[in-house]
Amino acid sequence: MSRIGKLPVPITDKVEFSINADNVVTLKGDKGTSTLRIHPEISVEKNENEIVVKRNTDLKEHRALHGLYRALINNAVVGVTEGYEKKLEIIGVGFRASLSGDVLELNLGYSHPIFFVPPEGIDLEVDTKTSKNPIVIIRGIDKELVGQVSAKIRSFRKPEPYKGKGIRYVGEQIRRKAGKSAAK
Repeated sequence: MSRIGKLPVPITDKVEFSINADNVVTLKGDKGTSTLRIHPEISVEKNENEIVVKRNTDLKEHRALHGLYRALINNAVVGVTEGYEKKLEIIGVGFRASLSGDVLELNLGYSHPIFFVPPEGIDLEVDTKTSKNPIVIIRGIDKELVGQVSAKIRSFRKPEPYKGKGIRYVGEQIRRKAGKSAAK
């Protein structure tokens, strides 16, 4: 049996769980609502205050889906109760970030500013007070979407290995390279 799939997903009283005939799981919590379509060969049940995911057969594909759907349901439960957050740090002379309405404006050393409109379900915040470098905070209830948006913003100017300028995750270590040395 799958080591991940056999673990029950704990839920609190604040989370409303429902599953319909089409195998669509709906979770409602303080932060919002999340829906997830489950494969027909995987069954989901609620026992008191935990969700149990089971598979019908022992085929290799079904074993893989068993752990996958258990993890996706767990991510949805965490998302609707606590939410997810990623922080990006912008490092470089003259590199700036500002938020006007819902649009994130980035000045990253190009000849033009970059405007980024976040998808629905994502909240952006720019923190310029806690450190000398601006920090962009991405929040949402969908773990996959938060990661995708943060990767997209990071792709506008990835950190370069010589001076370390660019957009990086807070706490990310960049492997630095030695520059050219002057030969005498």
